[in-house]
Amino acid sequence: MIRRLLSVVRPSGTDGPGDDAAIVDTDGKLAICSDGLTFERHKTPTMTYEQFGWMAAAVNFSDLASMGARPTGILVSLMLPPDTEEEDICDIMCGVDRCAEYCDTYVIGGDTKEGSGSVVGTAIGNMEDRKPMTRYGANPGDLIAVTGNLGTAAAGWHSMTNGLELDDSEYTLNVPLPRVDEGIAMAYSGAVTSCIDLSDGLAEAAWSVCNASRVGMEFRREFLPPGTGVEEVHELLGIPMDDMLLYWGGEYELMFTFKKDMIKQLYDNEVPFTIVGMVNNEDRPVISDMDKTEVLRHGIH
Repeated sequence: MIRRLLSVVRPSGTDGPGDDAAIVDTDGKLAICSDGLTFERHKTPTMTYEQFGWMAAAVNFSDLASMGARPTGILVSLMLPPDTEEEDICDIMCGVDRCAEYCDTYVIGGDTKEGSGSVVGTAIGNMEDRKPMTRYGANPGDLIAVTGNLGTAAAGWHSMTNGLELDDSEYTLNVPLPRVDEGIAMAYSGAVTSCIDLSDGLAEAAWSVCNASRVGMEFRREFLPPGTGVEEVHELLGIPMDDMLLYWGGEYELMFTFKKDMIKQLYDNEVPFTIVGMVNNEDRPVISDMDKTEVLRHGIH
């Protein structure tokens, strides 16, 4: 099975995969992260095994993107039931490899064992000459922005479970795109003071940055950019917009804060973004509109 798996991923041209360890050539600080998915929790009813492999890689590359790191490889450990079809196992690894190719890197190692059905990735990145973007640098007066639209994954889930056939939303749910190029451009700009990916939703990301940076945040509801299918799901099913835009996991956009007098540097580095609020001196994230201001709650769907 291992020999077959090695035949379905692209060779990196260096040591690994296939050896006892991978050799990574680096000149600069490394960024390393690890994240895993399980069939029970993360494999949606319409998700193929190849898409599951893609997502297992994407969750890790997204974490590198939030730091501004350039991926240099991913290791993947498969823990699968013994009755898993060989074709399905190969499809998982094909998905991992396709996502690695999208992020301009390779599968450089991993492991295979019997288990209950999970895939754990460890991604390695290089900061090169960039300062890492963390959750600890937001300052009062900074603007808050996101790299793309919000809620598409939520819309995809509701479409899938209710037979709405919003194909673009469902595809985004199953095949999220890690914002690696955007993260690198943001780090190069020098304008960003903090950054986090939105895999746990905007509200939970905001709480994480507020706690780490010891600041507050005020989001404006009318500034939040709804993604594909969000308004359709709201109109057809009555799902509250806030649930999809604020409290839904599976987003792989980046939320970041930046110095407002350096906005030109973001434009010069061709960073796509929408301003959604401002950092303040409080100790929690809130969302405001013309009628009221409320504290964002914890938790994700």
